[in-house]
Amino acid sequence: MNPKEMAERMETIRDNVKSIKNKILVMSGKGGVGKTTVAVNLALALADEGFKTGLMDIDLHGPNVARMVGLKKQPEVVEGQIFPPEALPNLKVISISSFVEEDAPVIWRGPMKTTAIYQFLGDVMWGELDFLVIDSPPGTGDEPLTVLQTLTDLVAVVVTTPQAVAVQDVKRAINFVKTMHRDILGIVENMSYLRCPHCGEVIRLFGEGGGKDLENLFNIPLIGSLPFDPALVDFSDTGKSIVTNMRGSELENAYRETVREIVKRVKVQ
Repeated sequence: MNPKEMAERMETIRDNVKSIKNKILVMSGKGGVGKTTVAVNLALALADEGFKTGLMDIDLHGPNVARMVGLKKQPEVVEGQIFPPEALPNLKVISISSFVEEDAPVIWRGPMKTTAIYQFLGDVMWGELDFLVIDSPPGTGDEPLTVLQTLTDLVAVVVTTPQAVAVQDVKRAINFVKTMHRDILGIVENMSYLRCPHCGEVIRLFGEGGGKDLENLFNIPLIGSLPFDPALVDFSDTGKSIVTNMRGSELENAYRETVREIVKRVKVQ
């Protein structure tokens, strides 16, 4: 795009997202920390609490969001406008997986990915939302960079595990967000521990203290510590929500508490 076309595109995006109150980028510096699981279930919990929520999947090379929320409907495209389907009441979802054949690789370089994200932001009719949760791929590449550059009021939630290797990469992600002059709402430590179903003993699968170390180092609040529950594997594969299928569990309660922290902190902001 030439400068005039780019300015017009940015104006279209600003107009389209102005009715979204809170925009949250869920990201991490490392793969394998359960970032998409966290993004999906935070969005589901927000919707279950009655907030009008959108879930945007910009993990273009590995789009799993639609499967994890059990999305069966396809977006409707009318005169260049894309109407996202509702996976559940209060939850609209858009993912590149709705536009490509199942199992087809997305072989795109940076400009193609940027164009797709511009379309998700400018051409998808999100309407009025309380929250737009954006699931980003691991690292600090084109996808999170495009969103951070485009949405000036975006805040980030950074996902880690307790493991030192994960923490090292998450530090890079935090510094990336800071370099882009965006705020970080908080840190979520995923897979903090496993509680033995037989004896109740807490097992630290990936060590401990990673999220707390990041909180102390960067003065960013640790807003959630999520236990690992083996039942989560099947629920994620079959598109079942933790907040509806695991009510009363330690994991569901941890997600609810994390959502309460998010709501409290965006109100303060």
